[in-house]
Amino acid sequence: MATGPGGLDPGPDEELWQRLRVGDHFALGELFDRYADDVRAFAFRRTASWSAADDVVQATFLNTWRRFQRNPPGPLTAPSARGWLLRVAGHECSSLFRTANRLRRLVDRLPEPAPDDDHAADVARRLDDERRMSVIRRAVAKLPRHERETLELVVWSGLTTAEAADALGVPVGTVKARLHRTRRRFPDLLTRVDLTEELS
Repeated sequence: MATGPGGLDPGPDEELWQRLRVGDHFALGELFDRYADDVRAFAFRRTASWSAADDVVQATFLNTWRRFQRNPPGPLTAPSARGWLLRVAGHECSSLFRTANRLRRLVDRLPEPAPDDDHAADVARRLDDERRMSVIRRAVAKLPRHERETLELVVWSGLTTAEAADALGVPVGTVKARLHRTRRRFPDLLTRVDLTEELS
């Protein structure tokens, strides 16, 4: 099962990675069990939508499998595959945004589903989460892209600076410098982000 930021280290993923490289689909299932919750929390923070986050989780693992089938990446260079998966999830979020208007028009043409009282409390909570996350996303959107990606990986998803550096393909010092600039530009932003940890 996946562990959230600050949880217990699930252990190195080199074995799963190598099994994926030789086409072992069971390894993908184990990777999903280990990191699907982390990908979902990351995607929610990018999209402010639980429904979209679920779509991103599916697309992330499906496209990861396709990538390993078509052109397997090299050996895992970090102890965990989480950073790699979150980078894939980030690309999936971007694809989702590019098609958002078309999807919105489609949804607008669908009839409203009948209300289900049994799920009223859960629906209300999800809507409240999405409203709060939308406010935070507007603040984060003011950051340059490279700083935003760094914040999403380190602050929201709990990667170490070394893991984020590996996922982003930059030196650790660059990650630290980006976080420093983010704090200087928006001194209250990280406080607002910390308040959303309960949403993961």
